[in-house]
Amino acid sequence: MSRWDALDHRAMRLALALGRRNLGRTWPNPSVGAVVVADGRIVGQAATTTGGRPHAEPLALAMAGAAARGATLYVTLEPCSHHGRTPPCTDATIASGVRRVVTAMEDPDPRVAGRGHALLREAGLTVETGLLREEARRDHRGHVARVTQGRPSLHLKLARTRDGFAAPSGGERLKITGPVADGVVHLWRAHADAIMVGIGTARADDPSLTVRLPGLSDRSPLRIVLDSTLRLTPSTHLVRGARDIPTLVVTGSHTPAHARRMLTSFGVELLPVATDASGRIDLRAAMIALAERGLTRICSEGGPALADALAAHDLVDACTLITGPVELGGAGGLPAIGQNLARRLSDGTLREVEAQHLGQDEAITYERV
Repeated sequence: MSRWDALDHRAMRLALALGRRNLGRTWPNPSVGAVVVADGRIVGQAATTTGGRPHAEPLALAMAGAAARGATLYVTLEPCSHHGRTPPCTDATIASGVRRVVTAMEDPDPRVAGRGHALLREAGLTVETGLLREEARRDHRGHVARVTQGRPSLHLKLARTRDGFAAPSGGERLKITGPVADGVVHLWRAHADAIMVGIGTARADDPSLTVRLPGLSDRSPLRIVLDSTLRLTPSTHLVRGARDIPTLVVTGSHTPAHARRMLTSFGVELLPVATDASGRIDLRAAMIALAERGLTRICSEGGPALADALAAHDLVDACTLITGPVELGGAGGLPAIGQNLARRLSDGTLREVEAQHLGQDEAITYERV
């Protein structure tokens, strides 16, 4: 029999929903949701604010005020116990007078990692953890990857025709997905810290990589281009719009000075990292460098080559394949799934967790086991 009742579940689901609102806006901190319940009533609720501070717990407790005394605090992640720019959330929780704390999961950050729960118990509070843990792990996947593996989590998005191709063999652009799927992709962008493509996609498709949904235009995240030799040109949307929407080019350590000057003059930021023997970006080194900048959640919208390279380095945490109704037929084209990604999908590294109909398209999402 579950130790949590219906009210516990409702309160934690609300906390999770609150935390999801600010996904993509709080890095390097996780987007946490918190709810205070007293006598069956919600008396306080909050999410971690843009920029990562203040945290959700002190905001929800401040809203509750005196009503927090004797109440239950629901939090999607273990309250922090270390001093940073702000005091520990455990201090605010203890001072509030709440009687019980329910968390969805322990924080794997070595600075916390059970210490927050221990401090609350030492202060005499009842502490329970694990309520809706899987949902919380999915929401906090970026934070978990950064503090345990030193890299952001990566959500790979690929579109393919009904017969499995990403583009015609001639290389021309092909519109595969419809408006419903496109809208969902823009929501993913709005909840990501950054969108990433390779230089091939940047040059061939000239994408804007912005959020173009009503009321969410201000949610366009950082745009990242992997470009080892700085082939990105001033004519692209990415370079022309770099002063309005932050744009970062991950490049090699030895690139032409004139190309560096040109890109930085447009407001593009450069991040030099190591390259491999073939001169391509060392993807693992790039992910580590991006995590050091505070990034936790990256949505990769590059083509099949980048997707397969990321899979080869075991850097894919989630993969969504969107299949449109069109077929290329006998003409064939560029396969959407390379051998490395196909292996990850078949060997159990990535397992199917959701299938959706998005208008005329079908989307299947796989997640790392």
